[in-house]
Amino acid sequence: MNENLVPSLKIMLAMIIVGSSVIVGKLIVQSFPVFLGAELRFLIATIILVPLMIILEGFPSISKQDLLILFLQAFFGVFLFNIFMLYGLTITTAMEGGIITSTAPAITGAIAFLFLKEKLGKNVILAISLAIFGTLIINFTESISTVGNSSLIGNLLIFCSVICESLFIIFGKFVAERVSPLAISTIVSIFGAVLFLPFSLYEGSQFNFGEVSVLEWGLVFYSGIVVTVIAFILMYQGVSKIPASTVGVLTCVLPISSVILSIVILGEKMTFTHLIGICLILIAIYLIARPEKQNNLRN
Repeated sequence: MNENLVPSLKIMLAMIIVGSSVIVGKLIVQSFPVFLGAELRFLIATIILVPLMIILEGFPSISKQDLLILFLQAFFGVFLFNIFMLYGLTITTAMEGGIITSTAPAITGAIAFLFLKEKLGKNVILAISLAIFGTLIINFTESISTVGNSSLIGNLLIFCSVICESLFIIFGKFVAERVSPLAISTIVSIFGAVLFLPFSLYEGSQFNFGEVSVLEWGLVFYSGIVVTVIAFILMYQGVSKIPASTVGVLTCVLPISSVILSIVILGEKMTFTHLIGICLILIAIYLIARPEKQNNLRN
């Protein structure tokens, strides 16, 4: 069996879950302020992960260097990513945001090539190209009519969130082989909760929790348990086994998940260009996952 298959499937499942968080996140922001909603998410995750880690693994022995890397991962991939993404989407269109986030595989691959010295074989380069082209196609038809109305500042914020996501993957490669996925997920969640805390306290002091419905609280718990706990663990289990450039391509499952869930949950219609884009991304994933003797990527 291809040794990359199971890790790739774990990352793809994590991206499907993260794709659902795009819809859930939009609904949560309608009920909670940005920082407060994020704090509740990571606070719930921390409350679950800390005792789980202690019971299953005990207190991890982590070097100061690895702890610093985990903090940087939380700072870029949790704190700044959420700030840039959520605030960016408030002043630009979702479709514009989709176009910009489609550059994630290229950015991740480029960073992995420059800093991790990962070799990009022909299949990986072709897969990155197909993944980018596919995600662009998913958004192109509907977004082209709104380009003139989009905000340059909003687009720049979305692009900054993509860079943060790529750094999140890259930093994960530095510690994934020395620290367990559960310990990484726990520590990153703790750092995330700490980073959002001061801002959430200010927003929470002016927020009426009594007006929050059971359904809205359910969305927060879904975000904290499924999106953060389960997706984080799956992501780190996969990241520890395959190259960062490959992980970057697999993140293209996220826009597919978002499109499908938008159709199922929000009742949006899939266009022919969406279908073409999804097919191109699936081909890219196949190229990444299949074993190739001439592919010199590190495991």
